[in-house]
Amino acid sequence: MSFTLAIVGRPNVGKSTLFNRLVGKRLALVDDRPGVTRDLREGAARLGDLRFTVIDTAGLEDATDDSLEGRMRRLTERAVAIADVCLFVIDARAGVTPTDEIFADILRKRSGHVILAANKAEGAAAEPGIFEAYGLGLGDPIALSAEHGEGMNDLYARLMPLADLHAARAEAEMPEIDVALDEDETGDDETVPAYRRPTPERPLQVAVVGRPNAGKSTLINTILGEERLLTGPEAGITRDAISLRLDWDGLPVRLFDTAGMRKKARVQDKLEKLSVADGLRAVKFAEVVVVLLDAEIPFETQDLRIADLAEREGRAVVVAVNKWDIEEDRQGKLHALKEAFERLLPQLRGAPLVTVSAKTGKGLDRLRAAVEKAHEVWNRRVPTAQLNRWLAGMIEQHPPPAPGGRRIKLRYITQAKTRPPGFVVMCSHPDKMPESYRRYLVGGLRTDFDMPGTPIRLHLRSQSDKNPYKGKKTPGPSRLRKHLS
Repeated sequence: MSFTLAIVGRPNVGKSTLFNRLVGKRLALVDDRPGVTRDLREGAARLGDLRFTVIDTAGLEDATDDSLEGRMRRLTERAVAIADVCLFVIDARAGVTPTDEIFADILRKRSGHVILAANKAEGAAAEPGIFEAYGLGLGDPIALSAEHGEGMNDLYARLMPLADLHAARAEAEMPEIDVALDEDETGDDETVPAYRRPTPERPLQVAVVGRPNAGKSTLINTILGEERLLTGPEAGITRDAISLRLDWDGLPVRLFDTAGMRKKARVQDKLEKLSVADGLRAVKFAEVVVVLLDAEIPFETQDLRIADLAEREGRAVVVAVNKWDIEEDRQGKLHALKEAFERLLPQLRGAPLVTVSAKTGKGLDRLRAAVEKAHEVWNRRVPTAQLNRWLAGMIEQHPPPAPGGRRIKLRYITQAKTRPPGFVVMCSHPDKMPESYRRYLVGGLRTDFDMPGTPIRLHLRSQSDKNPYKGKKTPGPSRLRKHLS
């Protein structure tokens, strides 16, 4: 990424439509109603051979008080301050309005580089508005149609010189998952490569998910130490999944704040349906998912679905219980929470459960430590020799079943992947292995190799009675995959 572009303008001029076109996906919510976008939203944009960060902003409202509109304006002004370039969008069909003139003056004072775009410029009806745009004093306007993709070449020509002025940044934001291990990484010796901590170039990606009004945006604002995300008494203020980079007490992190997820039966409004899908996508962009619960009503059905979704997607999970500052019987409530967690989410047994107060900041140090630990476990690698000694002990303690009178033989185990940890067991008749014995092995891996909470993938593969590795060096995953192919 070479620079940051903020799209600003009045409500309903087509900013989110343009944002979606630049990122090549329907990431930002789009609707005919004005004011759909409420938070800052970042995306990786592509325009020809240009790669840059684009920020979709709330519509600039002529409000400066503490109303929702006033807070939306302050967030947009912050985006102007942090962006390298501002793309000021007006509605060519509506022409230049007094509000456009006010904000053009603001941009001249606050932004180092402004590009003026007249959107909805298709057709003759837009020509008068395009000519009016010259009077804003922001240079020649670009005639665009974000909906139909017209004018993108002109925008490219304006942005191209800026790409040469800024150094290249990180290429992709998607985390590496299901990383295959080389033979040298899980060999016969007792050593494996050390855990590589996140870096500013590759920060730890964390999604904060939960039901509406659980305090997700307040939590992130407290971590940041500034009001970057909208908060307030109105439930469901956050509609888009917002991503932010920060240094969390020495831990480079990219945080995703998401719209609250509700039960499908209660998601009636079109915007809320889009927001739920947006939050589900945020889980896929994360390495660690923080499921934020409300201490007053924890572990409702939707909370369990969110945690189960994160586990099925192969992401590390941390459960944070918010509003702990107003809890009176903390010891009793904590005991009940742990018991409910073990009973309702057995697939995440051992996952960290942390009590926090997003309002006061209490417990955030424990949350940070839990997130880092969960990421370390998610990357864990176990030597093949250790795994096979462990497997022998598990078989001795509890032999595999014998369907039809012939006992299933477990011959060999290796770790083939990490992020999350994935293991392959070579055995006879894998199709006849009961799920209960698979759970027994997964539970043993989780306990004996200290992998609490993280998803563990265990695959059974068929192998003939003859062991091709008998008397030879124990093979690593790459040789095993070659044999399987």
